[in-house]
Amino acid sequence: MAAEDAPVPEPAAGTGHHDPYVVRVTGDMDLDHAGELRQTLAAALAQAPEGAEIIVDLRNSSFCDSAGLNTLLDARRQAARTGQVLRLAAPSHQLLRLLELTGSSGSFPLDATVPG
Repeated sequence: MAAEDAPVPEPAAGTGHHDPYVVRVTGDMDLDHAGELRQTLAAALAQAPEGAEIIVDLRNSSFCDSAGLNTLLDARRQAARTGQVLRLAAPSHQLLRLLELTGSSGSFPLDATVPG
């Protein structure tokens, strides 16, 4: 896998208190990249105020394995502790199927497109 294919999550802080924080993910969310995704999601959760929405922009990510899913579920649990909401935006059909197969489909608010 070329370096440019690796996920490059980028937390983008909103400009106002109620603006969502966006984490853009490119490439695969798999065992090889779960650590980087975990660090980026943790940074976004730390930067976002209590009660904020963190949107995970998945437009440019087409694959997620169990390591990627566990990373998202861990981040969702961390967000819930501070009243934050972790939303998945534009998930791939493969990720939607993985959520369904694992019984995790109700764990995240899902948006067909990236808001805003």
